[in-house]
Amino acid sequence: MAAQGIGPGIYTVVIPPNGFGSNAFLKELVSGLNAVRSFCGGLQDESFKVDCLAERLEKISGEIPEGTDYEEVRTVLKKTADKVERLVRDNRDTSKARINMSLAQAPADKTLRPLTAVKMARQFEVNRQAAQILEEATTILLRSAASAQERSNQYTKIASALGSNKVLLRS
Repeated sequence: MAAQGIGPGIYTVVIPPNGFGSNAFLKELVSGLNAVRSFCGGLQDESFKVDCLAERLEKISGEIPEGTDYEEVRTVLKKTADKVERLVRDNRDTSKARINMSLAQAPADKTLRPLTAVKMARQFEVNRQAAQILEEATTILLRSAASAQERSNQYTKIASALGSNKVLLRS
């Protein structure tokens, strides 16, 4: 176990003594990726869903401590979030105000930044491109899994959870 200080607080990173990654952390990471669908799916206005996806991926990538077995996953998720966010910015609907979102059943789970809407006329194309960005990220993770046996099973689970979010983009 290792502890790192950030600002006034301390957080603990559990690093298993042997083998790749931690099953508990993997379960939490996969659960977080699977929760994106229900969180962003709760938005009434479809025009915010793509940016919600970007924001959630950014949040999850930020929760993966640096210098752990999941550094590559962290990097892939962050780059994916950045690409999707850039796509949204390039197609934003300036007539709609940015919004913050939280779940009624879990108000503490809220967006870290306001979400940006996509122009209605561009929604189909933006959704298609965002799905393609997710597909590229899952491919990168699956290729990484194939190159290292000890992380194959874990990366496959992470890639599957990430790819399952394409459902959000099919409306």
